[in-house]
Amino acid sequence: MPPSSPSAAPAPALEAEDIGYTWPGRDQPALQACNLQLPDSGLWMLVGSNGSGKSTLLRLIAGLLPLQQGRIRARVRSALVFQNPDHQLLLPSCGSELLLAIDASLGRGERELRMDRALEQVGLAGLADRPIHALSGGQKQRLAIAAALASEAGLLLLDEPTALLDPTSQQEVLALIRRLTSRAEQPLTALWITHRLEELARCDGAALMRDGRLGPWQSGAALARRLAA
Repeated sequence: MPPSSPSAAPAPALEAEDIGYTWPGRDQPALQACNLQLPDSGLWMLVGSNGSGKSTLLRLIAGLLPLQQGRIRARVRSALVFQNPDHQLLLPSCGSELLLAIDASLGRGERELRMDRALEQVGLAGLADRPIHALSGGQKQRLAIAAALASEAGLLLLDEPTALLDPTSQQEVLALIRRLTSRAEQPLTALWITHRLEELARCDGAALMRDGRLGPWQSGAALARRLAA
């Protein structure tokens, strides 16, 4: 069937094939023959012990590490959201941080429109002039997500985004990503690393990472039950 056929399945948002990576100075590879495919949209979670290769995989997808082996194809722009937003937010105010992420070739009016739209999407409307140091931890993480949205990323890579947050902020960030990935218009694709088994119940699919390899996608709730047993 030709690719232009209306019945052809859409290309995955992301495909990673036979990924291998070894950190300098180490003998044991962090990733070996690792394969990953994400569909067009949804919230997909990776779980695994420390050192299993989850964060290394996200950094390779984001282009922060050089690809040593294998192939990565992304159909949409990706943006990485760190565990600690203080390691990501660079400028003094919410607005200046978002403007840094927006295409500088656009006119001022369009850039400000995109800034305001991104803040509204994460529940920070009207806070463009707010100093970043005055935000709570949860607000900082939502601002980091807003910066990803402002850059027009269609794939969010989230490395334990709730690890440093209080329980209320954890739920707010998870609900935000769930909403962005299930909205009717332009739903996003999100790849979320977690150690919190209770978060797996909210995803569209989960996979277990072990020894640098990724297992098959399965129900998040079922995987959480198996790991908790």
